[in-house]
Amino acid sequence: MRILVIEDEKKVARFIQRGLQEEMYTVDVAHDGERGEFLASTEDYDAIVLDILLPKRDGLTVLRNLRQLGVATPILMLTAKSDVSDRVVGLDSGADDYLPKPFAFSELVARVRALIRRGSLEKSTVHKIGDLELDTVTHVAKRGDKSITLTGKEYSLLEYFMRNKNRVLTRTEIAEHIWSYNFDSGTNVIDVYINHLRAKLEDGVGRTFIRTIRGVGYVMKEE
Repeated sequence: MRILVIEDEKKVARFIQRGLQEEMYTVDVAHDGERGEFLASTEDYDAIVLDILLPKRDGLTVLRNLRQLGVATPILMLTAKSDVSDRVVGLDSGADDYLPKPFAFSELVARVRALIRRGSLEKSTVHKIGDLELDTVTHVAKRGDKSITLTGKEYSLLEYFMRNKNRVLTRTEIAEHIWSYNFDSGTNVIDVYINHLRAKLEDGVGRTFIRTIRGVGYVMKEE
């Protein structure tokens, strides 16, 4: 899952970014409202954490502009302005949730997870293809009764493929969703990770879950 954090306090932004990355999310960061709005309107994110007090363009303006542009990505407002009236303005402007500073990181993660679940067209947290199963809450992958140990990036790749089963994913889409918007998709890092993931999924059984579409990208097929 890919998250955008729009926060001008660099220390706070790094803290949120590292914490979310440890939860196996891919995280992009913008330090001003103008840059944040650009990324949110041009890139594909599963959730956005948006501060209100931002340079160049305040968070409420960013929020309203994104909603006017038709960007439906779930947005969590994160700000030191904790008055009820401020929360009402934020929610009425199109925010999905509101968390005042200071905050417990565990609560921020829980709220982000809830937003992503609500924003997903697929309500189930368990994805299945054949005997392969992935639980996006516990982050447990298994084939039959056998658990599969995955690195953070391998897990993110598997989740992205299973959420988009039967759809061909280009190298650019994979790079932007699993790494970040400025990742160099010309390297062979994507191929290396996919080969590692394939080896763990197949484990000598012989079934190919992830297929290469030559010149285009990859696809995870149900059959």
